[in-house]
Amino acid sequence: MSIPLVSKAVPKLDEATEKMQTRLCRLVGQAIADYRLIEEGDKVMVCLSGGKDSYGLLDILIILQQRAPIRFDLIAVNLDQRQPGFPEHVLPQYLTSREIPFHIEARDTYSIVKRLIPEGETTCSLCSRLRRGHLYRIATELGATKIALGHHRDDIVETLFLNLFYTGKLKAIPPKLRSKDGRHLVIRPLAFVKEADLARYAELRAFPIIPCDLCGSQEDLKRKKVKAFLRQWEQESPGCSDSIAAAISNVAPSLLMDSRLFDFASLTSTATDQSDGDVWLDHEPAPHEPVEASPQPLEFLR
Repeated sequence: MSIPLVSKAVPKLDEATEKMQTRLCRLVGQAIADYRLIEEGDKVMVCLSGGKDSYGLLDILIILQQRAPIRFDLIAVNLDQRQPGFPEHVLPQYLTSREIPFHIEARDTYSIVKRLIPEGETTCSLCSRLRRGHLYRIATELGATKIALGHHRDDIVETLFLNLFYTGKLKAIPPKLRSKDGRHLVIRPLAFVKEADLARYAELRAFPIIPCDLCGSQEDLKRKKVKAFLRQWEQESPGCSDSIAAAISNVAPSLLMDSRLFDFASLTSTATDQSDGDVWLDHEPAPHEPVEASPQPLEFLR
């Protein structure tokens, strides 16, 4: 089901909502500018699950669409995975009331996951793969040039630690990713946004949240353990989550151990001064030293 509508202006907000909205617009605009997530003439397919993150993503992109110096189109897409009790009316009613173009498609991935994954085991991986395949196909059919997902800063940090703890890899979630076949670009405009801010914004905006029972019922997910670990760490050492997030975009390959990123084998002594040598030994940052904002201007919002 596809509804080609034109979005309308957001009504006047109260002070708290406007303040949070301004903050989110700034952070999303910064991510778009830093990583060139959206460009002139793009048709952005915003994946809407009914959760707080995707609602917030869509809402902020609508606002930026009205303010940006470039022209781009938005279409909200929901994949109804036929979970028992899924309220099919909620998203169409919300999107229609906001006059947002949308497409909703029903595919019974829920039954496939339940049939293939034993009771009690994690279903997220298979569910994600099945959903991704359908979303890529839908993007092609709709002529979308970008696929926007609602992963936020906390998701990125948690994924970094999941890979450190369980896979032996130093990787997280990128703000921009090309699909394996090269046909699709996936973007994550919420890469700089904290989950707490999205939760507060969803509350202020009174989004009609739809819970995800399929993954929410699995209490022992590794991601939930990592989330709890990071929450405790932040409580004991306030500001560490900001530092971790900053570190992901402040990498020093020569101070790690991956020869694919830095040619250690060819490294030799030299008689000339090397500005990037061992200067790191001269400075130990104070705990949670303030993280500088990106020096790049917010061209996207100008």
